[in-house]
Amino acid sequence: MQVVKEYMQGLYDSGLYPEKFICHQKRGNIVELEEASTGLRRTVLTFCTNDVLGMVQSEAVRQAAVDAIMQYGTSNSSCSVLSGRIDLHRQLEQEISAFKDLPHTQLFLNAWMAMQALMDGFCHLAMPVPGFQNTRQTLILTDVLNHGCIVSAVVNADNRSGKVFSYSPDVRVKPYRHCDMADLSRKLRRYAKPGDRILVVSDAVFSMDGDLVPLPEMIEVMAPYPGSVIVMDEAHASGALGATGRGIYEHFGITPQMVLDRGLVPLIMTTFSKFAASAGAAISSHSRELIDLLDVSPTSIGTISLPPPVTAAALESIRQVRQRPELVQRLQANSRYLRSRLIEHEFDPIGETNVVPVILPPELEPKAFARRLMVEHGIWVSPIWFIAKPRLRITANALHTTEDIDQLVAAMVETREALYPVKTATLTA
Repeated sequence: MQVVKEYMQGLYDSGLYPEKFICHQKRGNIVELEEASTGLRRTVLTFCTNDVLGMVQSEAVRQAAVDAIMQYGTSNSSCSVLSGRIDLHRQLEQEISAFKDLPHTQLFLNAWMAMQALMDGFCHLAMPVPGFQNTRQTLILTDVLNHGCIVSAVVNADNRSGKVFSYSPDVRVKPYRHCDMADLSRKLRRYAKPGDRILVVSDAVFSMDGDLVPLPEMIEVMAPYPGSVIVMDEAHASGALGATGRGIYEHFGITPQMVLDRGLVPLIMTTFSKFAASAGAAISSHSRELIDLLDVSPTSIGTISLPPPVTAAALESIRQVRQRPELVQRLQANSRYLRSRLIEHEFDPIGETNVVPVILPPELEPKAFARRLMVEHGIWVSPIWFIAKPRLRITANALHTTEDIDQLVAAMVETREALYPVKTATLTA
């Protein structure tokens, strides 16, 4: 433990350890917040929640969760393989399948477990079957800026639990440059071998950059490799992209069936913590067999199923989104307005979604900037200081008003003037 103590002391002393906050109450985007280290409380306007459509406090969603508790209790207390499922699980899978235009869906506790189950199942076929032996290797290509749940799953794909219990062929993992389809094409030509099972995995919306995977180009690059699998992590795309919030496919005006028609296999991971006012994840496919395979992966067999209130909240949220596309349109309008106001005041927002990262000059420390926004202006944004280009990560949602956004931008201008007068003088000269 001495090594841990010394490392953590260095983390504390350097200022790299994040500040911790405790939320006591939420009313829309107004949050009663406590600083964990001091106990100091303040009321803030938040721009760091992922409740993009404002469904967390929807009366219908809350009531659905309460009703589920009254019918089923608070937990299923076991995995579905051993003690069955509740009907809400089936209803949620059907709702997601309809929303994503893929007929078969499997639920998971979170995205990390969904991705692990996919790698276990796809690469190693989950469990040994008498008389069956897989002899085909797997080639996985992954965007270098993919979310941690993807990175965690793919970097160890060659030694996951499926391989511990039985022989399976090698898994080779190759990264490609961020959203660079020319590099993906080069990597495919260089590393794909005859007989390989090919899987390409990418965020649909990149959570720290707010940009989009160029899905139509990806499909063209992969078309010469029939049978290859395209996995889209739609954590930040569901409810946010497309006219009705269906995600990256709707945004580009294509459907999973069009991908199937090109000889490729589309998989979509949906998560419920952003647009669906809940927790958990799902993987959807056109293949009943693949979904059944995920159901018997070590990740699924050894894990409790989604609790009833969590399942009910996600189910009602998705139904609300499908019935109320104006929520999606409001979110997109707020995102455009926020970006335009930031650019107007010479900030540097990157990406093109409701995730709005603002790159700061090297002289400005994100934690200090965010701290001043909170203390002096009562506005809560997320500072990101642990990646190559420090930034503020701002998230717009459907409940924000133009007045909220104007208040944020005005506070950011004042904070820049206070912390970086040289830059301010240059901008106004």
